[in-house]
Amino acid sequence: MIVKIGCIVEGHGEVASVPILIRRVAASRYPELAMVIQPPIRIPRNRIVRLGELERAVELTYRKIGRQGAIFIILDSDDDCPAKLGPELLDRALQTRKDLPIAVVLAKCEFESWFLAAAESLRGQRGLKNDIDPPDSPEGIRGAKEWLDQQMVPGRTYRETRDQPALAALFDIEQARQTNSFDKCYRDIMRLLGELRKANDLTSEYT
Repeated sequence: MIVKIGCIVEGHGEVASVPILIRRVAASRYPELAMVIQPPIRIPRNRIVRLGELERAVELTYRKIGRQGAIFIILDSDDDCPAKLGPELLDRALQTRKDLPIAVVLAKCEFESWFLAAAESLRGQRGLKNDIDPPDSPEGIRGAKEWLDQQMVPGRTYRETRDQPALAALFDIEQARQTNSFDKCYRDIMRLLGELRKANDLTSEYT
């Protein structure tokens, strides 16, 4: 049996980065799980938080993955409180599809904040300088993309669609877990994978 994960994202970079991240986490714990990650559905943040937009995206994702799948939703928190907006969005998603495992993750403040937390592991990668260190409060920096841009060697700039997927494949996951939002992201991915694995085992018993 092949399980499927459908993703809903807001940014162009996350379209490629999020499947990479999920596969990295899966490889560390469930390497035997046969998994297909559907191309993420991208919806701008100002739309996805509107009533009805998230619900439509969840239903569209369900049509792609079916009942043997899970849905992973990830947004930047920007100026919103992740502890407030995240549960609200999760409740709306679950009201739409109660029969599927669903996770909602809000990166505080941006997806790239997790790269800042793991900056030491990215020294010399993708044009970053060889001596960069994590800032004191990676999740407190408003403008993580700009921070990365400033850490580039002369002649290089940070470009989300080009560099975010590459750094998602390279950053140290354990270092990034020092931030609250990435630790939640990691735990939510593990939860979804665990539920899919359990459903997979149960199905195998009766086939």
